[in-house]
Amino acid sequence: MNKDYCVCFETVIINLQMRNDGRALEEIRPISFIRPFSRYAEGSVLVSMGETKVICTASVEETVPAFRKGTGKGWITAEYNMLPRATQTRIPRFEAGRVKGRTYEIQRLIGRSLRGVVDLEALGERTIWIDCDVIQADGGTRTAAINGAFVALCDACSWLVDAGICLEFPIRDFLAAVSVGIVNQEVLLDLNYEEDAAASVDANFVMTGKGQLMEVQATGEGGPFEWKTFVTMYEMAWKGIQTIIAKQKEVLRDLPYEIGIGYKK
Repeated sequence: MNKDYCVCFETVIINLQMRNDGRALEEIRPISFIRPFSRYAEGSVLVSMGETKVICTASVEETVPAFRKGTGKGWITAEYNMLPRATQTRIPRFEAGRVKGRTYEIQRLIGRSLRGVVDLEALGERTIWIDCDVIQADGGTRTAAINGAFVALCDACSWLVDAGICLEFPIRDFLAAVSVGIVNQEVLLDLNYEEDAAASVDANFVMTGKGQLMEVQATGEGGPFEWKTFVTMYEMAWKGIQTIIAKQKEVLRDLPYEIGIGYKK
């Protein structure tokens, strides 16, 4: 085998390990949180994961749904929306009272995920509304929304304690979400739109800072897949989750509470 052939062969191997945006297989997109982002909300953030950008706000309301009244426990709920030009072609705004099935499913996912790391009794009988508005979509909008919503929720809960409304910081653990998929028989972390559209298996993992699973959504778009494949996806997701939580900790470093412990001092 001559030297020129060897160089060519090595180049092909390297290219197989790179993605359409230059990332390695196990690499998440660049992630950032800008907070506060909105003047009026008790918590707000602009989260970016690659070219996906979502505005997340957390609003405190001194009421609870009827089924929570008299229980001494609060509630966290979410609304999710994609702005008309968040995508390459305009999508219509929702008509009043008519929410599409995908949107409804994502809203419930965000609310369930956040409630899982909050002591609702410590929150008291009040509701925190989480609004996630996608202003630019390039895959992974639901996972980006959860990552940003958690940061906005932390600020809203900090506001409640600082205002003397809550006696303790109610968030018990960190929370993050990431997608994993199989594209051309390769397992990829944090799919962008092009990768997501081509994926034969598509999954979303929501996990706590302790590594506990909050929710898993996995679909064999191109047919069934094996358990060992799922385990590989799970392990890759956990690596991505740890990276995202490290970024959340960095952006929340000024928070006067230690998540899961209470006051730092």
